[in-house]
Amino acid sequence: MLLPAVAAGMMMMGAVAQDEAPPTTVVGAPPAAQPMAAPAPQPVEPPAADAEEPVQDIVVTGEKGAPPGDPLEQLNAKSFEAVQSVDKAVVEPVAKAYNKGLPRPVRKGLRNFFSNLGEPIVFAAYMLQLKPGKAAETAGRFGVNSTLGFLGLFDVAQRKPFHLPHRNNGLANTLGYYGVGPGPYMYLPVVGPTTLRDIVGDTVDKMILPMAVGDPFNKPAYVIPATVLNQLGERAAFDETIQDLRKQDDPYASYRDLYLKQRQAEIDALHGQAPAEPIVPVYGPGIKTPGNEQAAPDAN
Repeated sequence: MLLPAVAAGMMMMGAVAQDEAPPTTVVGAPPAAQPMAAPAPQPVEPPAADAEEPVQDIVVTGEKGAPPGDPLEQLNAKSFEAVQSVDKAVVEPVAKAYNKGLPRPVRKGLRNFFSNLGEPIVFAAYMLQLKPGKAAETAGRFGVNSTLGFLGLFDVAQRKPFHLPHRNNGLANTLGYYGVGPGPYMYLPVVGPTTLRDIVGDTVDKMILPMAVGDPFNKPAYVIPATVLNQLGERAAFDETIQDLRKQDDPYASYRDLYLKQRQAEIDALHGQAPAEPIVPVYGPGIKTPGNEQAAPDAN
């Protein structure tokens, strides 16, 4: 009986000792978090009565559209720049050599020769426009220059006693005379400035002589050198105008406007209307304007 009593007594002493033991502290443990008081709400000041929000400007931007009549302006301008680069590097030096190497009468004779070859086209155009008087004058001019002018090398017909000046005319002018608009403007390599109406008309005009006459006008041995000489003579004749155009702020637009004005003046002349202001020609002979006694209006 003694052993159980002793064991019971020791268990009771252990329990008392466990109740009186101090609490265990872990080294490095943070102290118990203390509850933080919530911050006092700050009063919100109402906006001033006279405060105004900044006004945001709406700016609408967009690309500048192509001008009327030139929907392919960007493509045409790039073509113009490319052609002018080639012209400066190759064509211009050759044209200047052409001007210096050939006397003026020879250069003028070559231009007269090619112009005379186009007189039958001018005659046909006047007939289509129901202008028999101008057609007869053109036929007379062709006959005089082809004989007395040595195949057109000399423009005898415009002098006394004939007074038969050259006039630009063709299928393109005929279309314009009957109200067909020029269509979109184009600047093409080799061709240069033109419109849809003009390139159609000029292409047909150039096909008539080879088809109607044949040899030698349909042979490459004639066509290639004749085309080169004709274009070179035209370029040399208008070198001063081209140099002036290159000095403009926008040479492409200036060239386009001059070309379109000259074309419109030629068609107006078919209706007997002289241009109100001088026309700066960029190809062929000029148009009669006030103070400029060149080709007269063509109305009968």
